[in-house]
Amino acid sequence: MTASSKYRPLSPCLVLIAAGAGLGCFADEPDPLRVPLAAEKPLYLNINAPIAQRVADLVSRMSLEEKAIALNHNGPDLERFGLRSDKWNQCLHGVWWDRPTTMFPVSIAMAATWDTKLVHDEAVAISDEARAIYNGWHQDPNFKGAHKGLIYRAPVINISRNPYWGRINECYGEDPFLAGRMGVAYVTGLQGDDPHYLKLAATLKHFAVNNVEKDRQKLNARVPERMLYEYWFPHWRDCVVEGKAQSVMASYNAINGTPDNMNHWLLTEVLKKQWHFEGFVVSDLGGVNTMVQGHFQKQKGYVDAVAESLMAGCDFSDKEFMENIPGAVRKGKLTEARLNDAVARVMKVRMRLGEFDPQENNSYSKISTNVICSEEHRQLALQAAREAIVLLENKADFLPLNRRHLKTIAVIGPHADLFTAGGYSGIAKSPVKPLEGIRNHVHDAKIIHVVGCGIAKPRSSNEPVPSAVNDEQELPKAVAAAKEADVVILIVGTTTGIESEGHDRTSLALPANQERLAEAVIGANPRTVVVLMSAGPLAVPWLKQHARAMLQAWWLGEQGGEAIGDVLFGETNPAGRLPYTIYASDSQVPPQDEYDVSKGFTYMYVKGPPLYPFGYGLSYSKFNYSNLRLSVEKFSADQTITATVEVKNISQHAGDEVVQLYARQLHHPNIKRPAAELRGFERIGLRPGETKTISFSVPASKLAFYDEKKHTFVVEPGKYEIWIASSSADIRCRAGIQVLPY
Repeated sequence: MTASSKYRPLSPCLVLIAAGAGLGCFADEPDPLRVPLAAEKPLYLNINAPIAQRVADLVSRMSLEEKAIALNHNGPDLERFGLRSDKWNQCLHGVWWDRPTTMFPVSIAMAATWDTKLVHDEAVAISDEARAIYNGWHQDPNFKGAHKGLIYRAPVINISRNPYWGRINECYGEDPFLAGRMGVAYVTGLQGDDPHYLKLAATLKHFAVNNVEKDRQKLNARVPERMLYEYWFPHWRDCVVEGKAQSVMASYNAINGTPDNMNHWLLTEVLKKQWHFEGFVVSDLGGVNTMVQGHFQKQKGYVDAVAESLMAGCDFSDKEFMENIPGAVRKGKLTEARLNDAVARVMKVRMRLGEFDPQENNSYSKISTNVICSEEHRQLALQAAREAIVLLENKADFLPLNRRHLKTIAVIGPHADLFTAGGYSGIAKSPVKPLEGIRNHVHDAKIIHVVGCGIAKPRSSNEPVPSAVNDEQELPKAVAAAKEADVVILIVGTTTGIESEGHDRTSLALPANQERLAEAVIGANPRTVVVLMSAGPLAVPWLKQHARAMLQAWWLGEQGGEAIGDVLFGETNPAGRLPYTIYASDSQVPPQDEYDVSKGFTYMYVKGPPLYPFGYGLSYSKFNYSNLRLSVEKFSADQTITATVEVKNISQHAGDEVVQLYARQLHHPNIKRPAAELRGFERIGLRPGETKTISFSVPASKLAFYDEKKHTFVVEPGKYEIWIASSSADIRCRAGIQVLPY
């Protein structure tokens, strides 16, 4: 086999010859599936046959060992069936490849856009690039770059209940409704809209109750049943039932004493039976090994761990599956029926990806490699970065900056000339750092750049290692630059050296040396704009009080610096909204091992005023809300109400507004209910003086709570309230409704 043909699927003709010749992976065993050369095309290769029949035929032809190989995500090729090794990949905010691909803002920044269409468009662009890479290897013998398959491990829809969590950059925030809307948009964008073929197979990560990094391989999360269904599960259900994600990854941790990888209630009763999930469950990398070495401390062997995982509902894993499935079946610990179901689930997805069909039958096989890092995708990345930026403070309308009045600008801070890619990032092509983006917007003013202080060494290999900085020498330089400048742009925050996979934060504060820098710079020049570049929330009460203006700018991908410049100088009117609560201080946060969110987590249950509330964000425009109308004032538990409201731009600046709908039960005598729950949102653009009417549909089921005695959701009769708001703490209109008794 030549290098150029190494990754090409075997043609149906070759498959027939191989099958007829009895060419299997185990030459020392007789081939029970030997097919005569004159036989008709196998049913699994008949593109006109129903997919269920094709899959059943394929599984029936596999030996026990071949089935075991098929359930190893990185196993050898099954050449008898023309099936290459899976070669799964990552595409959290761009394709992870050995060459540049378009890099979008990290997921938490995309959540801050509150723009589901944009998130969907981003996923379409990413999946186009992923398909193009796959197509390149199948169409062009000279195509360069590592081979990648079509099963992608994204998105991460774990919820950021824990504000210290190191992987907040990978998720969509603290609210299940917002995470569900973003997740559905991303999944459908990745998987495409062809009724027959999938563009990619999306994998939801990590199911479930996963948001602590310390000891995650043996962590046991104790969660009340009500909290599981009300808080930890709704967004998963949305992405499975509505988004139709094809794969779900079981997380390392245990829930209430049972590791997720072998949790029959979680993977089978909830996921496959209650939600009718038709795809496959995959373990996290090393999932079986984690159970043996972590949860069970070697008290359970690999055959038992593999058998119990499969019987619980895990379908796909690592080499431990391939090595131990045959023994588990022969010892009677794993039934052939469950094994066949697992193989069928995996093969159905691969068949829907077109791996058994001629390339010309699949429209996605026509996606050209020209889409990779295309100008269209670069512009989309810029739009995403612009929409993600949140304006936290703007005292006396300090922003946008007027370039005509500025002769000297000091750009200070360790993040000014630093690019932070984020977790599971590919390679960005010519990323624009904040300093460069600012320079691109200023041509007549003098720019003074001072690092100001050092920064933690990044853990990600995709990020440059900052040179050693002497804080004692840099601080006086920063103060001198601030005094000389007409305005200071201070850029501070975190990197993956502070928050990342395997590494939770221990404080919500800025690193101490960056706090000292901020205090010194603002003391020297109060005309300072602070740009926060982080993933997780930063509790910065001193900056809130003393900074003239402040932006939350996240890790914004390859166009982040350009977007920051656009917002600072008024070419973009910011409209991002916080996808999580920024707590006032660490003392306001409950313990990390408390999984009952009603004890003080998130905007729904936070005790006391936060520093910045969930859904918060300012604009250069001002908006007026009026004329809230509900379709009914009294309704039954099986009805849907419609809420309409008028929103008007009453400023001289065109801008976007994120209109948010919250619901709450006014009185509940038995259980603690949330202060409010997000139940709708829409990002709209308004010209100066323009008015738009926004409508939201709210099923009564969205007013329900989970009754642990009945083990189901219940809508209680009584009084409720609908809020139309600009944030969870900025209610513009409200109206009461009543749910009638059954």
